[in-house]
Amino acid sequence: MHSFLFELGTEELPDNVILPALESIENSFRKMLQEYNIESGRVKSTCTPRRLSLMAEGLPEKQTDQEILKTGPAVSIAFNAEGELSPAGNGFLKKLGATREDTFIEHNGKGDFLAVRFTQKGKSILELLQTWIPGTIGQIPLPKKMIWEKHDLAFSRPIRWILALWDNEEIELDYFGIKASRLSYGNRYLGLDQPILIQDCASYEQSLMEARVVVDHRLRKTMIMEQMQQLFAEDSLVVGEDSRLLDTVNNLIEYPTAVVGSFPEHFLDLPEKIISSTISQNQKYFSVYDAQGKLSNRFVFISNGDPDHSAMIRSGNEKVVRARLEDAMWFYSEDCKHSLESYVGGLKDVVFQSKLGTLAEKTERLQKISTFIAQKLALSPDAEQRAMRTALLCKADLVTLMLGEKEFTKLQGYMGKQYALASGEDEEVAEGIYEHYMPRGSNDSLPGSLSGAICAVADKLDTVIGIIGVGMMPTGSADPFALRRAASGVVQIMADRKWNLDLWELIDYCLGLLKVTVQLCEDAQSNITSFFAQRVAWLLKEFGIAYDVVSAVMHTKYRSLDDLIARARALDALKKDESFIHLVIGFKRAANIIAGTSSFAELDPDKLESGAEQDLFNGLQSLHQEVSQSLKHLDYVLALQKLVNFGKIIDRFFDDVLVNCEDTGLRANRYALLERVRAEFLRVADLSLIVVENEIIGE
Repeated sequence: MHSFLFELGTEELPDNVILPALESIENSFRKMLQEYNIESGRVKSTCTPRRLSLMAEGLPEKQTDQEILKTGPAVSIAFNAEGELSPAGNGFLKKLGATREDTFIEHNGKGDFLAVRFTQKGKSILELLQTWIPGTIGQIPLPKKMIWEKHDLAFSRPIRWILALWDNEEIELDYFGIKASRLSYGNRYLGLDQPILIQDCASYEQSLMEARVVVDHRLRKTMIMEQMQQLFAEDSLVVGEDSRLLDTVNNLIEYPTAVVGSFPEHFLDLPEKIISSTISQNQKYFSVYDAQGKLSNRFVFISNGDPDHSAMIRSGNEKVVRARLEDAMWFYSEDCKHSLESYVGGLKDVVFQSKLGTLAEKTERLQKISTFIAQKLALSPDAEQRAMRTALLCKADLVTLMLGEKEFTKLQGYMGKQYALASGEDEEVAEGIYEHYMPRGSNDSLPGSLSGAICAVADKLDTVIGIIGVGMMPTGSADPFALRRAASGVVQIMADRKWNLDLWELIDYCLGLLKVTVQLCEDAQSNITSFFAQRVAWLLKEFGIAYDVVSAVMHTKYRSLDDLIARARALDALKKDESFIHLVIGFKRAANIIAGTSSFAELDPDKLESGAEQDLFNGLQSLHQEVSQSLKHLDYVLALQKLVNFGKIIDRFFDDVLVNCEDTGLRANRYALLERVRAEFLRVADLSLIVVENEIIGE
């Protein structure tokens, strides 16, 4: 059995490119093995900022020979009247590279056919790899590519070398003038960026380790974590956990050395996130906390340099951190000289979106929307005032020095909270300013304060409705304004808060505000309604509601999302009940009969025949009252049970009554009766959209 090693050497790749590229290489290799039916042992892919590599063990010399049976045209077509091969027969043989002597007649249940059986020799694995390597390089997904020297060669960063070994032998390969060899390169930051001769596949990782390159990213990550734990083994300090930062740092270094740095303690007077943002987001360092969870003036960085020079490296990193914190301290102290409200006037100079006006205009809309929500929720005057105050101040921090200088833009909302507290604003208002951006992503929390929740819904509604309203509907994966995330946030917050709010009334109100100053496109209303309906359906599916139940309840007129969710859960729970299945089939039968009718005659009770038809009419009157009472109390379990009980009356009606009778007047009256049945059911859900297996529906 044989081993294979492939390493693609480059200039340092962006950290977000490395793992997707590595996954692409490994998936491509495994697909090639599967396609050519090749058995193998362990396959391992590894990476550093400068290399993507793959190692495979237990590979055969070549593919296994295969016995191939190919069936061609029928004998009547393959031969002419004289018994000679016809053009069809000759074409079949030519395609396979076979001769007349290789043929035989295959007898099967469909007749007699010309056939060829032959042994297909397995291809050399080495030859397959020589084709696979350039193919897989070209298929690596890269968000951005560079072109240099040879215009046909494009990659994220310049490719410097290709290492390719079959056991201990070099694989002959030329990729745009880059010849494969047995050479790799060491850690350039330690002065070891010299050619390293890789004798064979088995010695690859150890050879690079001696050149201070930990090529296995999994091992490198473990080393980083262990080193950070050991730094404060005899101290009460602890390195803050940050899995995303750990992955990022791991993709930035080849030989890790964890080093402790510090900054002057007076910077701890700054709000904590200013410091942690400077350390983690700007510098890619780890924050350090004391035993009480309070931020300390220490930090940990992972050096890619010579451990013997850690003191000098530490000094340089500390200077950078100190300079950034000095800037932050100056921004913060200058901003705090004025109240947060004093910055609101500056929003008139910041464009929110060219067609939607400035942030000042947006703030005015947010105040009105927040007031509308507060009044619909019948909040107390104090709660309404806090919501309005939050809406007024929520964007003010965007024109402070801290954010205006573009140094700490990711702290929007957080700085607003800090400045609000410094200005003596109500604590809920301050918290609401911070929370109104929530949820920022799929894993983010929802606003915890009432003011934050109201302002978050108002802000997201205004953004989504405004952007779509001026004709910038998201298409495919293109969503530059993150409208899907914003709309999802709206429905999540409203559902979580169980607000008795009519989403569509709220949307209409927001549209009315925009129409005063903004020219909306003709299909704005329908596009916005459709967009939010998709987000509502998404929310129901997130709750585990079956897709057909989602469709069934989405066709009803619901008062609030809480109303809709209760309706969907009740229907989902009842879906597999046998009596409910019979009801669905009966309802679909009624709906199908009148499906092609656009207008109905006025129902005439005097034309109803005694028995099942009269019972259906009488039962419908009682059902209407019972369902109305259940819907009034949002008791959808009871409402559905009433419908299930009514199903027996529907079944008896279809057993005893011919709806499509010859008497046109009588038929029209029965259609009108079934339309009333359908309308009654639609108050709860459109049961025609419920999927029932093996259903047979007819007249």
